[in-house]
Amino acid sequence: MNKPLELLEKYFGYKYFREGQYEVISNILRGRDAFCIMPTGGGKSVCYQIPALILNGITLVISPLISLMKDQVDSIRDMGISAEFINSTQNLAEIKEILKRCYNGEVKILYIAPERLESEYFNKMLRKLWISQIAIDEAHCVSMWGHDFRKSYRAIAPFIKSLNIRPIVTAFTATATEEVRKDIYNLLELINPYTYIGSFDRENLEIAIHKEDDKLEFVKDIIREKEEEAGIIYCVTRKEVDGLYKYLKDRDYSVAKYHGGLKDEEKNYYQEEFLNDNKNVMIATNAFGMGIDKSNVRFIVHFTMPKNIESYYQEIGRGGRDGEKTECHLLYNRSDIRTLEYLIYTTVGNERKEIEIKKLQSMIDFCESDKCLRNFILNYFGEEKSRDYCNSCSNCLKNEELRDYTIEAQMILSCVYRSKEQYGISVLVDILRGFTGPKIIQNNLNKLSTYGIMRDYSSKFIRDLIKTLLELGYVNLKEGTYSMLKLNNKSIRVLKSQEKVICKLSNDVEEKIENRELFNKLRVWRKEKANSLRIKPYIIFSDSTLIELANRLPRNKEELLNIRGMGAKKLESYGEELLKIINS
Repeated sequence: MNKPLELLEKYFGYKYFREGQYEVISNILRGRDAFCIMPTGGGKSVCYQIPALILNGITLVISPLISLMKDQVDSIRDMGISAEFINSTQNLAEIKEILKRCYNGEVKILYIAPERLESEYFNKMLRKLWISQIAIDEAHCVSMWGHDFRKSYRAIAPFIKSLNIRPIVTAFTATATEEVRKDIYNLLELINPYTYIGSFDRENLEIAIHKEDDKLEFVKDIIREKEEEAGIIYCVTRKEVDGLYKYLKDRDYSVAKYHGGLKDEEKNYYQEEFLNDNKNVMIATNAFGMGIDKSNVRFIVHFTMPKNIESYYQEIGRGGRDGEKTECHLLYNRSDIRTLEYLIYTTVGNERKEIEIKKLQSMIDFCESDKCLRNFILNYFGEEKSRDYCNSCSNCLKNEELRDYTIEAQMILSCVYRSKEQYGISVLVDILRGFTGPKIIQNNLNKLSTYGIMRDYSSKFIRDLIKTLLELGYVNLKEGTYSMLKLNNKSIRVLKSQEKVICKLSNDVEEKIENRELFNKLRVWRKEKANSLRIKPYIIFSDSTLIELANRLPRNKEELLNIRGMGAKKLESYGEELLKIINS
């Protein structure tokens, strides 16, 4: 096994990389700068954390997420990786002590805020470190044409120039148009970077627009429907947040709030209540959420239309970070447009007004569109899709017509044939989407002619279609197996274009909790354990890991290691307790 894959399994508990991660990591380890665009929750941090473990010296991570640095560091420490952070919450003595540990080689990853680089005294202390990699998170913040420009990011390039030996420089973001990408290259002075622009598609996000609905009734209905689940409700103004918070609190809903007008202690209190699962619903402006790593947010509601598509997509990306299905609802009312225009004209500098109005118009066009909403967003970011619908947005789901899936079915059935009917659905999906993993490499499946042939389709779409093909008899399950596929006479007719596959996709493949009682016990254990360790519950395990534990019922440590998200360190820390709960 190669070193990156070995570390991925040891520390992160996963057996294969997500799309794009392996290529980015490999290029960084060759000493090359890298620029990576991956959707929120796509695994950007792994791309610099694994090289940090392999490279000599320390990795410096520049991140604007001051309020969440502790959570980020807690999370990777919990995996067994030595990490520290320095931000404005610490005094000089604490900072010097952390740097002393860094000088002694006791720290592999150090997180700092970009504002720190504006201090020459601090830069002087950093220059004593052996910095092998500088990773810049939320890299779009360097561009004034982006939606979240931060002046402090302009201090990064001069700091890098001041170092005696230039480290590898890596930059990461989730949302960047072509214009912003060019700014990132130039302003961060990347040298011949390996560039990975992944799909912006978050297939587990179900997007819905509700036009001219009663907003208050809608919000009450969804909170009641999902009373056991976490959600975020975004508003445009502080006044809206305060009003909705009071309205729901007066009606005994368990809610928290967050906006820039609250005192720091209030913001920290509400944020902690939400992250610790004490309050399920957060009502907030866009001041809340950048870098929020709470993995089990199951619904996002935009009470008011956001000002631009970048903000909208970043905000809905805070849902379903564990890969589980998440509902994203936008309550669109044309009267909100005037409010947004007023905010732009009164709060934005003259040089940006025209840009912001143009972005607002794109957001209005999105809300008014009767075409696939997912494709609208992907096209906005320059990603062309070969399909004209997604089967998981409100516009597509309203269309009940049968569709012709013959070409897609031929791709899947051909892959079953080329792989000699030896693999289950998950491996077939990986082959079709062109993923890299140990089973793929060991069995030379990346040499198949069908490898990557469906990289433009989501995993969910392929799984949905396979399930539909099984239900309609276009392919069979191999006898005595759980998910291995076997061709039949109907399959051959489709492959020879003698029969068409015209159908409506099954749309029910989200992970089911087979043992709800055990799942709830595991959630209670996770919360109690998190309280005792003073960390967030999701840092210990995501909901998807708990679901798999409840469904697969591992009986020993070897079986536990096969659970998603279970690395060696987590097995050592929590294995005995988990087995005790499961075996009881």
